[in-house]
Amino acid sequence: MTQFPSEALGPKTRLTDLAKQAGVSTATVSRVLNGKVGVASETRQAVLAALDVLGYERPEKLRNRSAGLVGLIVPELTNPVFPAFAQTIESMLSQRGYTPLLCTQSPGGTTEDEYIEMLLDHSIDGIIFLSGLHADTQASRTRYDQLRSRGIPLVFINGYAAEIDAPFVSADDVAAMELSVRHLVSLGHQKIGLATGPDRFITAKRKVDGFREAMARHLGIEDATEHISTSLFTVEGGQAAGGDLIDSGHTAIVCGSDLMALGAVRAAHQRKLAVPEDVSIIGYDDSPLIAFTDPPLTTVRQPVSAMSHAAISALMAVISGAPTPRSELLFHPELIVRNSTGASPDMRLHAALRNG
Repeated sequence: MTQFPSEALGPKTRLTDLAKQAGVSTATVSRVLNGKVGVASETRQAVLAALDVLGYERPEKLRNRSAGLVGLIVPELTNPVFPAFAQTIESMLSQRGYTPLLCTQSPGGTTEDEYIEMLLDHSIDGIIFLSGLHADTQASRTRYDQLRSRGIPLVFINGYAAEIDAPFVSADDVAAMELSVRHLVSLGHQKIGLATGPDRFITAKRKVDGFREAMARHLGIEDATEHISTSLFTVEGGQAAGGDLIDSGHTAIVCGSDLMALGAVRAAHQRKLAVPEDVSIIGYDDSPLIAFTDPPLTTVRQPVSAMSHAAISALMAVISGAPTPRSELLFHPELIVRNSTGASPDMRLHAALRNG
C-alpha cells in the first residue's frame, strides 16, 4: 500500500487523483487530510474512501478511534450475495465509527457457536447474523436467547423466527415467486418448475409456499408438488434439480439462488438445449457479475443496500437503548429481466404457424 505523507500535502498529482476519485476540489482534499474543520461529514467520508480505493494509507491523524466492535456472521462466501451483504454492512458500520469483525463459516471450519464465543471474548457491542442457524428450523434457538439474556444487541437478516426477541430484515420470498411465475406465464410457459434448497430453511420454505400460491393463481394448479425439486443452494444442486425438471418436461425453471440457476443452465446445455429458446431460467439474488453470464441471467434482485441499511439502523437503535420493534421488516424484491428467459417453445411455434 502506498504511504501517503502524514502532513497530507504530498505531490500535486496525488491530490488531483484523490479529488477526482472523491468528486471534490483539491483544496477540499487538502483540508480533509490536514484535519481542518468546516468539512461536511459526507465529504470527509468520500475523501477517506478515495484514499482507500487508490491504495493510500490513511494518515494517522485521520484514523478514527473505534466506537466499538460489531460481529457479522455469514454462512459462507461461495455465494456472491453473501460477500455483497458483508461489504455493504462493513462499509456502513465503518461510517458510523464501528469496527466490523467478519466471521465466515465453511464446511468443517469454525462454527457459528464458536464464532459467538470468540466475539463475546472481544466484548462485542452487537452481532448481525446473515442467513445463520436462525434460518434453519431444525436448529436450536436457545443460543440467541442466551445472547439476549446477556444484553447483547442482535439483528438478523433473512430467515425470520418469531420466537427470537430481536429485529429481523428479510427479502420477500413469496413476492419473488409471484414476480417470477407471472413473468414466465406472460411468455406463454405452462410447465414451470421450482429448483430450490432444503425446505428446512425458512427462506426455501417461503419460496416453495410462494411458488405454490403463484402457480395456483396464474395456472390454476392447486397442487404444485410435482413441479418442485429440492437440492442444495449450489451450482451442483441447481444442476441436479434443474435436470430433473427439464427431464420431466418443464420449459421454464425458477431457481432459489443465482448459483442454482447457473447449475440449471449447465443442465440444459448438457442436454443440448438452448437457453432461453428451449428452457427459460430465472435466478434469485442478482449477485455481482450475474449480468455477465452466458446468457445474462434473468433474476430476482435482493435489495442488498436497503436491507443492510435497515439492519444497521436497527442495530444502532438497539445499542443506544432506543425502542426497536421486534418484528420483521420485509423488503420487496425486483425482477431483473435479461436474456435467460424468452417465449415458450409452444408460443414460438404458434407464432411461426400464424406467420407461415
